[in-house]
Amino acid sequence: MITTKDKPGKVIVITAPSGAGKTTLAKKLLQDIPNLVFSVSATTRAPRAQEVHGKDYYFLDHKTFVKYIEEGRFLEHEEFYNGSLYGTLRSDVENHRKKGYFVLFDVEVKGAINLKNVYGAECMSLFIKPPDMQTLEQRLKSRGTESEETMKLRLKRASMELSKSGQFDHEIINDNFDEAYDRVKQLVNDFMNSQA
Repeated sequence: MITTKDKPGKVIVITAPSGAGKTTLAKKLLQDIPNLVFSVSATTRAPRAQEVHGKDYYFLDHKTFVKYIEEGRFLEHEEFYNGSLYGTLRSDVENHRKKGYFVLFDVEVKGAINLKNVYGAECMSLFIKPPDMQTLEQRLKSRGTESEETMKLRLKRASMELSKSGQFDHEIINDNFDEAYDRVKQLVNDFMNSQA
């Protein structure tokens, strides 16, 4: 891995409404850019099949998560409509930054705003937008993981999140994945090179 050596690494935040493609974009960036390291979030939800503690998420019980909130261990945290808690552990991020790595975040919109507020100019934030709400709804339906009730909640939340897109450094419409990815990769490379 290439690092920034003597200088702390910066942070890159990718956010979007659920179903807009942020996770797919983030995973491809991690494959293609060697000096990026992924910020693993903590959550109280149960692991899904194939998910690994410490790699996909830090799986914490509710009591531990709340204790960590009280101790100020999270850079940001949020409770979702299903009662699950998600957050970014400060120590995890700072350990990577001290080693000079650039830390990539794949987080929800509220968390992304909080991270931008914490890191300021040391953070580049990217908001991934679907071409329209109909496309977003189709993408969520194609997953086959949403009940009608959670679909409505996700779409309502997406509408609210889209209204906040102007608070981010760059907006990218993910209509064609390859074009969106090329744009995201260029922005990330430019940011990283400007910090070298």
